Amino acid sequence: MTLVPCPLRHARPLSLAAATDEALRLFFPLAALHAALWPLLWALLWQFGLPFAADTAPGQWHAQEMIFGSFGAALIGFLVSALPEWTETRTLHGWPLLGLAAFWGLPRIAGFFGSQAMIVLAGVFDLLWLLLLAGYAATLAMRLRTLNLAGFVFFLTALALAAGWLRWSMLTGNFDRGEQAIRLALAAFAGLLGLALARITVPVTNRMLDPDEETSPYRPHPARVNLAPGLAALLTIAEAASLSPAVTGYLAMATGAAFLDRVAEGFVGREGLRPELAGLWLSSAFTGLGLLVIGLAGVGLRLPVLAGIHLLTMGGLGLGVLQVLSIAGLLHTGQPLQFHRRTRVALLLVVCATLTRIAPELDIDLSLPGGSHALSALLWATALALWLGVYLPLLWSPHTLEQKSC
Repeated sequence: MTLVPCPLRHARPLSLAAATDEALRLFFPLAALHAALWPLLWALLWQFGLPFAADTAPGQWHAQEMIFGSFGAALIGFLVSALPEWTETRTLHGWPLLGLAAFWGLPRIAGFFGSQAMIVLAGVFDLLWLLLLAGYAATLAMRLRTLNLAGFVFFLTALALAAGWLRWSMLTGNFDRGEQAIRLALAAFAGLLGLALARITVPVTNRMLDPDEETSPYRPHPARVNLAPGLAALLTIAEAASLSPAVTGYLAMATGAAFLDRVAEGFVGREGLRPELAGLWLSSAFTGLGLLVIGLAGVGLRLPVLAGIHLLTMGGLGLGVLQVLSIAGLLHTGQPLQFHRRTRVALLLVVCATLTRIAPELDIDLSLPGGSHALSALLWATALALWLGVYLPLLWSPHTLEQKSC
């Protein structure tokens, strides 16, 4: 269906009915708010520690909150909105979404302080929403007798395994197992990103090349569509099976190369440089680079693994999530697919935040007040705040419910 852009009214009152009309309207702002505040508070207020995390590693709390908190909320919003659209089934709205938000939100309270007393309870609630999401996708797939959603079910199940594994490792004080659980979660999220980009890039590219949507000038090579998520699935299995660093290292390198291959999807002329499209292939580029660094370190090269992790998470997942939030936020509110200038600045700030964060790992001393990590957190938070300023009036306004049908 072609959306005919409708002019957005200036009066934009926010309403609960609009916020819970579909999952992305509720969870995209929650994802942006959490992603903006948590790293900022952790860096500036808690000074990279946590007040109630005496026996657990603050760094693992940080990874847990970004993966299952910020990116998790974006994942809920995307899939619970996209799966019904892809399968032509009813969209969840209202109280079920608020209940899902409660399951997601309670662990975030524990994560804010690093409360060891709430590890078990928070872990149970994280497992609940992840298993509900996997069960939702599996139910739709079985009802329609299709394998098209099998990849999402697989990676969501792997994420649930990683979430439980990480909480148990933190509870028992097994730091190495916790690190392995984080790697498993990152591999699964890379696979989900690959699946999402495969479904989003083609229609967005065609819309950029032909705004009237009368033709489909861009058709990717079939092998490129699922190569990256397919290799990410192998990497996920290897991490879950606790295979050797060399095996997981080579698989990470292969997966990274597949993501770098997807950068070629941006070679469609000058339209490929437009932010609406450039953010997609840049996300693949950062993901690929991050996986390559992680993989090369796994096979013995002296490379900073932490730099690879942040290239993957902040650059790859962060940019990809922000791109998905921005594109879906426009299309699901009846707006033309053209980013606001503040959205474009936000995307640029995410890139700057990523480069600033990895600078110390590359022995680049920026000599800044508060250190480069604080600057990275500020740039990251500013990017998400700019996004919220543009999209919150769209997503939580009842006026855009009328525009969605235009």
